[in-house]
Amino acid sequence: MARDLHILTITPFYPTALDDADGCFVAEPLPFVARSGVYNTVLAVQPVYRRKKRSGSQAPAAGQPIPAEWVRYFALPGGLGLSSAGAFLFARIVSRVRKLHQRHPITLIHAHGALPSGHAAMLLNAEMAIPFAVSVHGLDAFSTVQVSGRAGAWCGRISQRVYASSRRIICISEKVRERVLEIMGRNCRTSVVYNGVDPEAFAPDAAAASPTPTVLSVGNLIPIKGHERLLRAVAALLPEFPDLSLEIIGDGSERPRLVALAEQLGISSTAHFLGRQSRRQVAQAMRRCTIFALPSRYEGLGCVYLEAMASGRPVIGCREQGIAEIIHHGSNGFLVGPDNERELTLALGMLLGDANLRCNLGSAARETILDRLTLAHQAEFLARIYRECAG
Repeated sequence: MARDLHILTITPFYPTALDDADGCFVAEPLPFVARSGVYNTVLAVQPVYRRKKRSGSQAPAAGQPIPAEWVRYFALPGGLGLSSAGAFLFARIVSRVRKLHQRHPITLIHAHGALPSGHAAMLLNAEMAIPFAVSVHGLDAFSTVQVSGRAGAWCGRISQRVYASSRRIICISEKVRERVLEIMGRNCRTSVVYNGVDPEAFAPDAAAASPTPTVLSVGNLIPIKGHERLLRAVAALLPEFPDLSLEIIGDGSERPRLVALAEQLGISSTAHFLGRQSRRQVAQAMRRCTIFALPSRYEGLGCVYLEAMASGRPVIGCREQGIAEIIHHGSNGFLVGPDNERELTLALGMLLGDANLRCNLGSAARETILDRLTLAHQAEFLARIYRECAG
């Protein structure tokens, strides 16, 4: 199929050789989008005050992410820096975007995040009349939670301008869309496109399953992810399941405190902090585990839930989060209350004690993914939105 659309993707999230999980939700659908006649050029952007990233590949292989050109731009650290970063990013890339547009006309800019990518896309639109769409990947749609005070208010105002100027706001869940519409109003042009999963990379494998009961959690070690409650729940279940193991993949500011808590609870030999791992290692861990649990209380969707479901594992998430649109409690997974340690403990105990229930939930979970949440599904929706915006 002829590549009749040229999309310029601007994103601060993209895989590298050092971290192939960073921005995988942006990169992995692109080869599938290309099959729909859409050509993508990717500018992966980062402020100069962060450690320089290196692209992971030089040329796209079949099914592999499209290589990105990494661009570093000046920005001030902190909240004040975020509110002005889009203007600096625009100044850094406008000349190369103009040259790229002359060589191969850009149909649409797809910016990931209102700040700074969406702000830069809005300024490119004003300068070159190239329409743009913007994706919202989390609940902090206006950056007013991440940034407080006057700087946060300024971030919110710029984000509103970005959304109002865009052809489409692409949200990863209805929960995220509601956050956008609360401020922007119901006439705002939004679409929901759930993240997709590679059902071959994340697939069940009975031979890889751990011989002892293992609970897996994958996520940044920050307070909102609920790892403390998970540690306490596992500690409460150890008398009933003495062989129980907890594997935690991820890193972050909470790690020292969580390690100390595991020691305090007497489960240092049970709780294994594995740090950041590659996509392949995460997939292996999901095939190995008995249950996947991430009791996050602030989650727009959560790709790791979908990957665990694709791997045929029973998954525990939280109510009132984006994942509650995918998990139907008792049918293809379990939902517990945010910050509800007792419910989490009961759910884990029920699953650990009932192999048939685990099997049924895991099978239903994978069917849910295959039915509507693969990378091919995500790419189909994105290509449709691109054509609508271009039209």
